[in-house]
Amino acid sequence: MEALHRWCLQQLELPDDAPSALEPVSGDASFRRYFRLRTDLDSYVVMDAPPAHEDCRPFIDVAARLRAAGVHAPEILAQDLSRGWLLLEDLGDELYRETLDAAGADPARAEPLLADVFAVLQRLATAVDFSGLPPYDDARLQQELDLFPDWYLARHLDDPFSETERALWDELCRQLLASAAEQPQVFVHRDFHSCNLLRLERDNPGVIDFQDAVIGPVSYDLVSLLLDRYISWPRPQLEAWMEQFRQQVAAEVEPLTWRRWCDWMGLQRNLKIVGIFARLNYRDDKRGYLELIPRFADYVLDVIARYEKFAPCRDMLERRLCAR
Repeated sequence: MEALHRWCLQQLELPDDAPSALEPVSGDASFRRYFRLRTDLDSYVVMDAPPAHEDCRPFIDVAARLRAAGVHAPEILAQDLSRGWLLLEDLGDELYRETLDAAGADPARAEPLLADVFAVLQRLATAVDFSGLPPYDDARLQQELDLFPDWYLARHLDDPFSETERALWDELCRQLLASAAEQPQVFVHRDFHSCNLLRLERDNPGVIDFQDAVIGPVSYDLVSLLLDRYISWPRPQLEAWMEQFRQQVAAEVEPLTWRRWCDWMGLQRNLKIVGIFARLNYRDDKRGYLELIPRFADYVLDVIARYEKFAPCRDMLERRLCAR
């Protein structure tokens, strides 16, 4: 910590004894940690990403792509890749999660708050250079889906699929992958939700946690935003926002097809999240994630019930997700 603090002051051309404080901001589900450096003149955010576990280069690369497209990612003021340190512009600490909570999760009050967010979503899908980013292809999407039977069913519930159920699961996965593949492929943030968006007075919102960006389905970031881990919106409002975004980025797509793309993309993502949260608990000893599973299980159950094509696997998923 002393070395990190000293490095920050050196990058800012401040003396070692300059009045300043380095305070923890947060960690996340990875090995990255974040701190806020306060000086007499300004404040900054410092990323500490141990090179043995994390690579800062994707963060630097994607930040440049976003800023070039007019998306307010934090400016990178200094870097030391050998130690995994980045000195960043401070985008503040007013998370959209808190802003929406203050609105009482009321769609009428939330809609104007989200206007800037939808503008950024449109920019991500239409203006950000995604050349050379990893593809969000069948292999990667399937690897994510596998987290559900491997970690939630087998490890958390001790209730793995039977051979017959496994065949039904494989067919469900095939349908979800086909739906993802038929969508336009664009820049995808991969974790675009209310805890990675910061409310700002200018160039709102600030966007963070984008280092895992890929080329993937156009509906992905939208459903990441709408199917939030802390706020559940009424279905009519979800469909209204889905339609709004269709008109912004895919007006040529038939509305029912677009809604299916969104629902099925959300189903893939939420099955993955249930599995990830179980893995974080058991493999990484990160407590607190299991208690977040019920909301995502509810999202899964809602979509499974809406589409007759999922009827064969409905019972086997309902039984396990309701047993949580």
